[in-house]
Amino acid sequence: MSEQPSRYNRSFSGMTGALIVTVVVVVAFVAWRSLFRGETDDTVVPVDWRDSVEVAQGANLRVVHPRELPDGWTATSVDLRAGDDPRWGLGVLTDEGRFVGIRQQDTSVDELVRSYVDEKAEAGDDATVESEITDTWQTWSDSGGDHGFSTEVDDEAVLVYGSAPVEDIEAYLGLLTR
Repeated sequence: MSEQPSRYNRSFSGMTGALIVTVVVVVAFVAWRSLFRGETDDTVVPVDWRDSVEVAQGANLRVVHPRELPDGWTATSVDLRAGDDPRWGLGVLTDEGRFVGIRQQDTSVDELVRSYVDEKAEAGDDATVESEITDTWQTWSDSGGDHGFSTEVDDEAVLVYGSAPVEDIEAYLGLLTR
């Protein structure tokens, strides 16, 4: 059996030409798609966090939550789980769009800090901020500008954290209750 030559010549210039045509087609498609793409909707969708607090209280969970949100702040997320591993989380945006969150669960403060502030967060001095929860909070920070304030309540770790300025987080701490 003899080997038959291929029907076309394969050359480096032919392959380069095919690559150029492919790139031009992809760029043209991306440009065409961007012309007809609608505007993205970046509006914040508020959540009704008070309903979740009522559900938690109905399930005999005493969650740490603000009495009210400061003017212009918006609750954007709620995480409530009951059962064997109960946990509570509330995420809000300040009036300047900066994030502040609360996490409460039966774990160590160190674990919450690693998960929500930074794996390499550094402990700072204790801060005195009056609230219905506690007046002494352990402070945390990371190199990216995130801050956290932690305490323990009834053998559960509580962490208030975020990218908001420390003054905003401290004001938020003063609103916390159970």
